[in-house]
Amino acid sequence: MEDSAELLGNDERKKPRRGNPWIKAEQALGLRASRWAMLLGAVQTVGAIIQAACAAALLAAMLHISPAGWSVALTAFGFIAAALLRAYLQMLAEREGFELGAAARRRLRGLVLSTLLALGPAGLRGKHSAELAATAVDRVEAMDGFHARWIPATAQAIIGPVLIGIAALYADWRAGLTLIIAGLFVPFAMAVAGIGASVAAKKQFLAMTRLQIRFLDRIRGISTLVLAGRANDEAAALAQAAAELRQRTMRVLRVAFLSSTALDLAAAAALVIIVLRFAPVLHGALALAPTALFLVLLTPEFFAPLRAFSAVYADRMAVEAIAEDFQALPPPPLPVPPVNIRSVAAYGVTLAFDRVTYAWGDAKPVLENLIFKVGKGEILLLTGASGAGKSTIMDLILGFLQPDSGVVSINGAPLETLVPAARTKMLGWIGQKPVIFAGTIEDNIRFGRPEASETQLADAIRHAHLTELIASLPQGLQTPLGESGFGVSGGQAQRIAIARAFLKDAPLLLLDEPTAHLDPAVERDVLESLRHLAIGRTVVLATHSTMAMDFAKTIGAKRLDLDALRYASWRSEVV
Repeated sequence: MEDSAELLGNDERKKPRRGNPWIKAEQALGLRASRWAMLLGAVQTVGAIIQAACAAALLAAMLHISPAGWSVALTAFGFIAAALLRAYLQMLAEREGFELGAAARRRLRGLVLSTLLALGPAGLRGKHSAELAATAVDRVEAMDGFHARWIPATAQAIIGPVLIGIAALYADWRAGLTLIIAGLFVPFAMAVAGIGASVAAKKQFLAMTRLQIRFLDRIRGISTLVLAGRANDEAAALAQAAAELRQRTMRVLRVAFLSSTALDLAAAAALVIIVLRFAPVLHGALALAPTALFLVLLTPEFFAPLRAFSAVYADRMAVEAIAEDFQALPPPPLPVPPVNIRSVAAYGVTLAFDRVTYAWGDAKPVLENLIFKVGKGEILLLTGASGAGKSTIMDLILGFLQPDSGVVSINGAPLETLVPAARTKMLGWIGQKPVIFAGTIEDNIRFGRPEASETQLADAIRHAHLTELIASLPQGLQTPLGESGFGVSGGQAQRIAIARAFLKDAPLLLLDEPTAHLDPAVERDVLESLRHLAIGRTVVLATHSTMAMDFAKTIGAKRLDLDALRYASWRSEVV
């Protein structure tokens, strides 16, 4: 069993691709989108200044430092109004941050999925499906904090201290200068700590990935490990990997605490210096008391945006770790020039392979100079041992693969020049494991043609022999199904796929082992449904099943034996 953890360790020694350009581009997009959040933060800061001024005046009046009068009530009203305004603006800022994160995730997920769909299996050769799924799901979700919290906090860490620093300079230039110098020390200390935190975070992320891969590999091969008597050894190896993750996580926390400590030290130093600046207040200079109280109350507000920025710095480090995954995605293919794009007639499809050759990587070609033609309304039976190329032919027709040489055409039009939407509309596909989504039975049947009428839906159900099954269910068509058909048997799931194909009414039908893993009785019923589905359509059927081969003979199918053709070097026109 291949040790993926060791392979990952080798990758660690490779020089990583720089993620800064991609992160800078994301940050530029985030800054443009977060203008409203920045404005809310600026108004919050103004509210904090007003609240501190009102609180200082109230405290001076309560301590009998300044005369009390009708202005005290007005000051109290101003304090309460500022507090309520800040609370309301905080709620709006939180809501705006959530929307920013959700919009960024939608954009990134749409970009990733559109790239993957545009490339298809042909363009993603060599990429593991788990890696691509992690990029489209986990990595995109990890970007939420970057856009929802870190970018607004970055702007607020500049706007807030600047506004409060101006207010402090206006009240007392020495105290204001003290706050500004202490504030400048904080980013410097955070940058120094951030370098170490970024390195520690990457190592921690690598250790976590190693543990995940090792655990998944061992779970998949647990029966082999038990039979080989290596279960205890692998348990010890997993424990060692978990201990490594724990150690690296604690290192991240230790480095992160340095940033928080620097901020606390700067805030404490500024507060002490300001208190010492106004020490004469204690010796009778009461006229300075309201100003001193104002500046003392303003000091925590000065450092609050910096503290919030420090709290979300982990979101920035997370982006450093995942940016390479987004950059590693292959670029989307260039669009076909519009002059070459064309469509074909909706019905009467002719499929042809003209000297098509295809090889997986550097291996020997699976198909070589393959020539065949399936006329309108004809049925082609593909037979051959596993690995002979049946599924490869299906993938070439679907456009998932591009031939190394030769042309796959529909009605004389090369497949790559067809309008993608038109090509999708004219193709119907049923595989050995039907694609059933989490949703109702009706949702799954209507997937290929959502706009179909109730009459057309009922006809598709009847032709697929689903009437009795649906009638036996308490919720009928609205019965919910789980992912991959959880809740129905294999034969029932296949009938749902056949009903979907009936409803779509595509003129070119591809059947890739449609009766695999079914018992003989169910297979016979499914083949009977396929007999009705094949009427008037161009059909390509790939199968190992003897019953399916006999079925193909009864409906006049032509046979292409890939095993026999291989011995002839693929050079004969078979059909």
